[in-house]
Amino acid sequence: MALHSLHQSSGTSRSSLSDNALVALYRKKHDHLAFNELFRRHQSKIYSYIYSMVQDEDQANDLFQETFSKVVQKMGDSYNEQGKWIAWVMRIAHNATIDFIRRHKRFVDVSGSGDDESSSDYFDRLTDPDQEAADDRMAKREDIDELFDHLATLPQEQRMVVVLRHFYDLSFKDIAEMTDVSINTALGRMRYALINLRKSFEASQESYPYQSTHSTDQEA
Repeated sequence: MALHSLHQSSGTSRSSLSDNALVALYRKKHDHLAFNELFRRHQSKIYSYIYSMVQDEDQANDLFQETFSKVVQKMGDSYNEQGKWIAWVMRIAHNATIDFIRRHKRFVDVSGSGDDESSSDYFDRLTDPDQEAADDRMAKREDIDELFDHLATLPQEQRMVVVLRHFYDLSFKDIAEMTDVSINTALGRMRYALINLRKSFEASQESYPYQSTHSTDQEA
């Protein structure tokens, strides 16, 4: 996936600073190396979120550029956030993406591999953080495309919560602020999303009885 990178040299002293320290340095001294370090640190996460919502590289790049144009503008004059900088930027990316989807009535339609053999295993990792931490990261990556198939069956607001929570490790407080709902509403959307995901996984297993039986035989 293409990312529009800024200057790569951000300085060793900048790389050791926290996000909040970099933000303060940029705002007080217009230190562009500090902003470059923020960009370098988080660009992949922000682009990936946008791409997961629109599933089009050109549109994702356009929205990514739009997001950072707004970030630069707001940091120069109206930035007064007290929380995490990345949560604030993700909120801008989220709003830009949702505006695009509404304008074009475009929703994610993800095509996957059609191989559902490991989907239930992935769901177990998704709903069990301890198990997810113990699993090999490459195994998780192999299941990502299939997971997006199932995510595409969810209502958009439920899909967003799952992506933000499990792919980008945002707190429910940050998710609630990004999506302009209460924390309880964000928690409720996650609960319903997981219920619906399990139904989707189970339905896909029923569609491939040979694979499901084959997997069970190997485990026995």
